[in-house]
Amino acid sequence: MTDLDESIPPMPDDEEELLATDEHLVGRKRHVIAVGGGRPGVGKTLLSVNLAVYLAQLGRHVVLCDADPFGASLHTMLGVQRAPLVGDKAPRGKESLVSTSVPGLWLLPAVYDPWAVAPKRASRQSHWLRQLGELDVDYIVMNLGASLAPASLDMFAEADVQICVSAPEPPAIEATYRFCRAYFVRRLRRALMRERFKLRVVERALAALPPLPSPRDLIIEIARFDEPVANVAATVLASLRPRLVVGRTRLRRDLELGPAMASLSARHLGLPLDYMGYVEQDDAAWLTARRCRPLLIDAPTSKAARNLERVARRLLALLAQQAMRPNVAGAVEARALTAPMTLYGVLDLARGAADDEIRRAYKLKREIYTEASLPLTGLLEDARIREEQARIAEAYDTLLDLPRRRAYDLSVFPDDTSDSPGTGARTPTVTEAELAMLRAELARDITPETTFSGALLKRAREASGIELQDIAAQTKISAVYLRAIEGDDFGALPAAVYVRGFLVQIARVLKLDPSQVSKSYLKRLRVARDDADE
Repeated sequence: MTDLDESIPPMPDDEEELLATDEHLVGRKRHVIAVGGGRPGVGKTLLSVNLAVYLAQLGRHVVLCDADPFGASLHTMLGVQRAPLVGDKAPRGKESLVSTSVPGLWLLPAVYDPWAVAPKRASRQSHWLRQLGELDVDYIVMNLGASLAPASLDMFAEADVQICVSAPEPPAIEATYRFCRAYFVRRLRRALMRERFKLRVVERALAALPPLPSPRDLIIEIARFDEPVANVAATVLASLRPRLVVGRTRLRRDLELGPAMASLSARHLGLPLDYMGYVEQDDAAWLTARRCRPLLIDAPTSKAARNLERVARRLLALLAQQAMRPNVAGAVEARALTAPMTLYGVLDLARGAADDEIRRAYKLKREIYTEASLPLTGLLEDARIREEQARIAEAYDTLLDLPRRRAYDLSVFPDDTSDSPGTGARTPTVTEAELAMLRAELARDITPETTFSGALLKRAREASGIELQDIAAQTKISAVYLRAIEGDDFGALPAAVYVRGFLVQIARVLKLDPSQVSKSYLKRLRVARDDADE
């Protein structure tokens, strides 16, 4: 019997204390990052350790917490030799912290008493979190391992940022979806902990479904018994925002896994996975683990280290955006989950999508919805996949045929001329947070006297959320020349008169001053070529 389909037992007295823990870490200046989900061996330890190292290198005070109840090993990754203590001899609070070789980074190690650091029972959790709350630090990074224990799910929910780690292999992908389902059910049970009648409705709905039901299916089943309880469940689901990192990527196609899983989870589970990035399979990570040293310190120029730094920068951007735009989740009605998806939604398109966007979206969806699809592992049965294939074909045929598309729009949106849903207070996505941070940094760096380099133009492009291929398609400039401009590879560029035209077009796309961009960049180009001639 799993956590998802077990009966709901009477709540013991010590469980009542849990009702106060949701507010325990809220309002503090410290930030809590939880890393969990998936299955063992996908890179949670690597990510946890190096996120903590990155934050400490910024001059912050960081505690790395080993909260994996089954496979605690963070001390070996940091070269900490202190042996864990046992039971009541284990220190508590500040006394339990172990200094590391990284200035500003302390380790809260695992101990042999499973209740001291990583409580398996939820009733032990509030005392343990209270100890963490007493730490005067800027960041707490918790490695929860691959546990689906109620206490691990509760600690995952307590964090300001919750990160699931998966890998491009079927067991890891299926485990990630399983974690998301268990996470939702645990949050729903916690939300209804004081209302036993409503909990019995949830138990009845769980009993009527197969094990590990999707949140969307569970809410629909609850609505059959009690619509107000289903509305509570829909509101709980809307408040969840786990993030996703894909580890151990090897192939180019592996880089497409994260966005595909995020889209599929939002559509079929009703739980969006906000994609934060990937970490490549790298022998440097294996070597540094053998040397018991963090990757960012032992091999900072390796591929995996650069990937981890990108994830860490996105994490900081996300925390900054959350501080400015806190998540205020409003009530959600369950009927919103049962409403039929439009043909635009089937292809993940806005209503104003052009024909080329429709073709690209169709090609992408057709590749994802196949029986052998990696992102679909453990998510849909073959019959459901065939249904989705039929809907994708219908959407493609309808939206590319202008008369049929107009008739469809009039039938589905008779009184709505908007192309996008309304925006309300919500947690920003990783992409939104990163772009906001890049724009703020760019605004500080660009002045009327700024000299534009290739690196600055690249930053301006990334801050605009524009890919190099988009500029190439819009300006008809070869991607080879665009990469040469961004890389200041002056030898690969044509005559200055052609480069001037390129720069003017690039500046217009990026909404920069074409005159300033072309003059300052060409000045550097001439100096570099004159030096090369000498």
